[in-house]
Amino acid sequence: GDRTAQSQGRLSLNPAAHLDPVGTALIFFAGFGWGKPTPVNPFLFLRISPRQGMALVSMAGPISNIVVASLFAIPIRAGLVDLGGFGFELFGESANDIADVILINMVFWNLLLATFNLLPIAPLDGFKVVLGILPPESARSFARLEQYGPGILMMTIMLEYILPGPGILSSFINPILNLLTTVVLGGQVL
Repeated sequence: GDRTAQSQGRLSLNPAAHLDPVGTALIFFAGFGWGKPTPVNPFLFLRISPRQGMALVSMAGPISNIVVASLFAIPIRAGLVDLGGFGFELFGESANDIADVILINMVFWNLLLATFNLLPIAPLDGFKVVLGILPPESARSFARLEQYGPGILMMTIMLEYILPGPGILSSFINPILNLLTTVVLGGQVL
């Protein structure tokens, strides 16, 4: 298998090993950020092509978000959490109110991150997933868009706030997010 992450000291639970200086700084200035991408050598995959291997690696992030959301959804599905006050009772009277809001937010944000990261725009995971499932000729054509990905992503995000009505992001994300939420919460929608 691929030992690239281990050889670069990135096979660690220490958060400092995964911090990206620009991505970390932007958390404070723009309200969002990112960490260092996981180093992967696609030519070290066994029994699958580099393209398909990268698609599988790229699915790990969104799948882990869905798993985390599913774990935090267990008390919600068991009826131990009141969905009525979602997002409005952070400073409620009891610890249960705060715990409810934390659980609901963990489910929502993990499902939103999974959905957002599946957008087929570089540098998001969805780009590599699409590359892995496209036929080779189409994948080569699609790969040429990678260099424009960050600009396309930023423009898509900005247009979401500039243009009236639902934007491209909302049109893609909302149906998938609603489906995932319904599945993870067993028919309940946040």
